[in-house]
Amino acid sequence: MDQFAHLWLFFLMVLGIIILPGMDMAFVMASSLTGGRRYGLFAVGGIVAGGICHVVAGALGLGILLQLVPGMVNVMLLAGSLYIAWIGWSLTRSTSVFGALPDIEEQSPWRTFRQAALTCLLNPKAYLFMLAIFPQFLRLEYGSLWVQAAALGFIIAVTQAGVYGSLALAAAGARQWLADRPGASVAMARTVGAVLILCAAFTAWQGWRQF
Repeated sequence: MDQFAHLWLFFLMVLGIIILPGMDMAFVMASSLTGGRRYGLFAVGGIVAGGICHVVAGALGLGILLQLVPGMVNVMLLAGSLYIAWIGWSLTRSTSVFGALPDIEEQSPWRTFRQAALTCLLNPKAYLFMLAIFPQFLRLEYGSLWVQAAALGFIIAVTQAGVYGSLALAAAGARQWLADRPGASVAMARTVGAVLILCAAFTAWQGWRQF
């Protein structure tokens, strides 16, 4: 397989993983619905930043360390799942989608950015990807491993920005429609919250089985 086909295959795998509903996607949607387009796009930026951190960690060999110390993986699985489940729980208990996250209109969008980055960093699915898939696309015959890791990281970042950015804009567009329909607003908030909780539980269970 030549290097171009190699990168194309990686892109298809990354796209297939990113478009699956998960914690990152649910957080972006919740941020757009509660704070509008600006907060949604800051959430996307945080997710992308978290993804870059995963790539750097993978290139530095964190994946090998996690394989040698599996207990560390379980701790991260639990921490990430609890964090996302807590956000989901706050949404399911809300009486309005715009009151679901505390004072989101008044908080700095950079706080949403940091929360999104933390969501990505604590996402067990990302660690599974870095352990099982990412190392397979680093080949000595293609030259510098750091250059390859940078290229793979660029593919991940662009794919995340495209998929999650589109979702953020779509959710922000639906925000005014929901504002005019309180019943639908509450239902959407609770649905997103339930999705977050289910994603947290399923991802933790799936990741726990791998180790």
